[in-house]
Amino acid sequence: MELIDVLDEKGEKTGQILSRKDVHAMGLWHKAVHIWILNSKGELLLQKRSLQKESNPGQWDISVAGHLSAGESSIDGAKKEIYEEIGLEVENTELILIGTITQSSLHKNGSYINNEFNNVYILKKDIDPASVKLQAEEVAEIAFIPLESLKDRVLEKDNTLVKHDTEYQLLFNYLDTQND
Repeated sequence: MELIDVLDEKGEKTGQILSRKDVHAMGLWHKAVHIWILNSKGELLLQKRSLQKESNPGQWDISVAGHLSAGESSIDGAKKEIYEEIGLEVENTELILIGTITQSSLHKNGSYINNEFNNVYILKKDIDPASVKLQAEEVAEIAFIPLESLKDRVLEKDNTLVKHDTEYQLLFNYLDTQND
């Protein structure tokens, strides 16, 4: 059972620690990490969520993402999720924090309420998707796509993508400033 620190609406720990299931059932605020992997060709790694996932099964999503366990730092959580989901070990210095966003969404007819503070990271790394060991219960497949293709798909409101409007804007703004 995964235990999670409960946060208030400002993102501060309340001192309460509950199971992930209870946090989502009650719609309590908590922290997660999102990591976008960018290769040297300017392509972003997307993951297709496992059909077993409670939220957005079978949709294309952020390279790697996950909840922070109780007491876990954001950077340690990011490294843990990268290793768990795609079997890649990275150093703290490889992860670039580009911002924190809030996300609220309902799933499963309102029985799964997701209220998160997401620390968003960029990991600039060339990896071969064919050599990656995927965590089957989390990730069905992965693929790199050009940044411009992702921008087009977001603009077209492609329903095969998980909806992350604020996060896509943060990501695109960050990457656009890096190319100037």
